[in-house]
Amino acid sequence: MCGWLIKPAVIFFSMGRYHSYINTSLNILSLYKGEMPFSIFIKQFFSKEKKYGAKDRKQIATLCYSWFRVGLAVNKQLSEENLIKAFFIVNTEPSLLIQNLRPGWNDQVSEPIEEKIKLTGEVFSIQNIFPFKEVLNEAINIGSFCKSFITQPYLFVRIRPQNKNAVIEKIKASGNNHVLLNDDHCVQFSSGVNIENFLLPDKEVVIQDRNSQLVLNYIKENNTPFREKEISVWDCCAASGGKSILIYDLLDEKVKLTVSDIRQSIIANLQQRFKNAGIKNYHHFIADISNNTKTSAASNYDIIICDAPCTGSGTWSRTPEQLYFFDPSSIEKFSTLQKKIATNVLPHLNNNGLFFYITCSVFKKENEEVVEHISNQPGIELIEMKNLFGYEMKADSMFVAVFRKVSHQAH
Repeated sequence: MCGWLIKPAVIFFSMGRYHSYINTSLNILSLYKGEMPFSIFIKQFFSKEKKYGAKDRKQIATLCYSWFRVGLAVNKQLSEENLIKAFFIVNTEPSLLIQNLRPGWNDQVSEPIEEKIKLTGEVFSIQNIFPFKEVLNEAINIGSFCKSFITQPYLFVRIRPQNKNAVIEKIKASGNNHVLLNDDHCVQFSSGVNIENFLLPDKEVVIQDRNSQLVLNYIKENNTPFREKEISVWDCCAASGGKSILIYDLLDEKVKLTVSDIRQSIIANLQQRFKNAGIKNYHHFIADISNNTKTSAASNYDIIICDAPCTGSGTWSRTPEQLYFFDPSSIEKFSTLQKKIATNVLPHLNNNGLFFYITCSVFKKENEEVVEHISNQPGIELIEMKNLFGYEMKADSMFVAVFRKVSHQAH
């Protein structure tokens, strides 16, 4: 009898606890306006609200990210009911939250997305998750692309060549589930793995998306003569330096490297990363190359890498809040910026030199339209252009175009 009396109290306590998670998530979502990465925003929120333990914070964060993933499909109509539905649709494992708040759904949590939507009673198209279809590349499979936003992509790392065998042994010894790809240089982990527990970032491996690892493959696939000598490379929008480390490894360290970006803080972070990576001899400078044709760069380079500022739309399954708050007017702004940058750096390319134009965008204006602009520059010819779609493999989508400066345009 006592057990019977206690049980409803336990259920009531549990339900109250999970309703509290819902209410806190609704509060956070109402406060967040997309002005910073949500990971930073929610961390700041919890730093002020000390009452939440680690499990509480994880549950609330999961609820919020679930909303960002499917909220556009219900026209941002945020409510307790819609938040529970979003959580159910996005997650594939039974949960105590669903068991307490919608107990009939837990047995269906691993069903296909379409079936789960029917169960919730919602009538909406998965394709509404991404409402900017008219400006996408036509080759994208819209259904698969939209579904990709429901799940968190894998974590990928690139094994640096000098450490390959030893690193693979360390990965195996760690006990983490993994898949070796790209001739065993790319490793796929689940998104929750902390590789710093068993690997040395930048020294042994580089955290780099599967498709991002492929954007300079033209050099490897075509056995370019640049590999026979030290070559001059300018990474003109270097950011954290991932592409610089990649070409450093691809060309067996025979690189005279120059890196630049717009802010000192970016270069400072890059310098620490290069130190970890063992890259010592390089030149760096700070410049807004979209507004200044006279840079601090040396006069000419054999290879220029332009990993251009972009919407980042190919990576939004990792940061779904960016999709949720996206302003489509920014596409035109980025396209204009990208054309300015390309126009300003191309004069610094050696005859027969290669220019790599790279984005993590899926929008035509940032990719094919910019390629057309670059192709119209004097003495520049397009060699190849690739869309590296990642939505079928839980990876980012990338775009790369490779150009050559033809020799008859010598100064």
